[in-house]
Amino acid sequence: MASVFQGSTRTTPRVRAEFQASQTPSRALAAQYGVNPKTILKWRKRTSTADAAMGPRPKSTVLTAAEEAIVVVVEFRRTTLLLLDEMLGSLRDTIANLSRSALHRCLQRHGISRLPKDDTRDSRKRFKSYVIGYVHIDSCELRHADGKLILFLAIDRVSKFTYVEFYERAGKAQGTEFLRNVVAAFLYKIHNVLTDNGSAFADLPKNREGPTRRLLDPHIFDRVCIEHGIEHRLTKPYHPWTNGQAERMNRTVKDATIKTFHYSDIESLKAHVLAFVSAYNFAKHLKALQWRTPFKTICDAWKRTQTRLKSTRTTSSRDHTSRESNCSGTGSASDRRCRGSRCIKPASAWEAHRG
Repeated sequence: MASVFQGSTRTTPRVRAEFQASQTPSRALAAQYGVNPKTILKWRKRTSTADAAMGPRPKSTVLTAAEEAIVVVVEFRRTTLLLLDEMLGSLRDTIANLSRSALHRCLQRHGISRLPKDDTRDSRKRFKSYVIGYVHIDSCELRHADGKLILFLAIDRVSKFTYVEFYERAGKAQGTEFLRNVVAAFLYKIHNVLTDNGSAFADLPKNREGPTRRLLDPHIFDRVCIEHGIEHRLTKPYHPWTNGQAERMNRTVKDATIKTFHYSDIESLKAHVLAFVSAYNFAKHLKALQWRTPFKTICDAWKRTQTRLKSTRTTSSRDHTSRESNCSGTGSASDRRCRGSRCIKPASAWEAHRG
């Protein structure tokens, strides 16, 4: 294997070996090779011809052996393949005095400071800044041994707060019911909703214009938006990346559940998805949020502009009764469906934080 020399070196391993084997006086040998006599004496005292290691001895570190074991021995980097900043955000709660440079030096010492080339990520253009309350909504299929399940998902563009529900179909009725539940579940007023052009959210493009359109009412999803003062925006047809946040969150949920685990029944799949979304909302530190959780971001928004958020829940008594039956499992077969964030009672956590 080829050797790598230091930048200021003037000798090679072959010349150094000649220094060690020669009986010529140091001054004469230095004049012959054009080097300093001290160089001759230095290599004659050594038993090897390799360059000595540079840098501080021992290498600078603020991590203890136990803390380094968390980073390396447990192979956190090799298992997760996270970027340096993402690792820093995940380990800050565990290692109090961890800095970005200390983590980088630790990874370098163990030869895992670079990710495999196959895992490099393309640069993406960032969203411009928006006011909290811009929600992306989408649906996807979760396939399992007994068939498939439709997952409706809503994620806020600013706070990244996520809400999910399960249905057997993805029609107009399901899309409208999901929107009403999203409005009730989110802790602040929603002012914009972005969806694709699916039948659950909009009419077909060919049916949106023409003489017949004037005789028909708006799509039922649009009527619910008008009822709650929400502006409904649609993505450009055949451009799913326009709704990229919801698409990416669908993929994140799938990677953490059906692509990693096998479920014996549908209820186990539902419970795992709900647990993952709950952990994402209240415990996941996101780089896009300056390493805050979605819930912490909502709390910070409340402190800045309280008028943007709901001070009290305006859900009717009928909705409260339905919610209790859904969580307790005492309702009908269709009512026993667990509805995302309702089962984790985010309102209670919100009121406790405010108190």
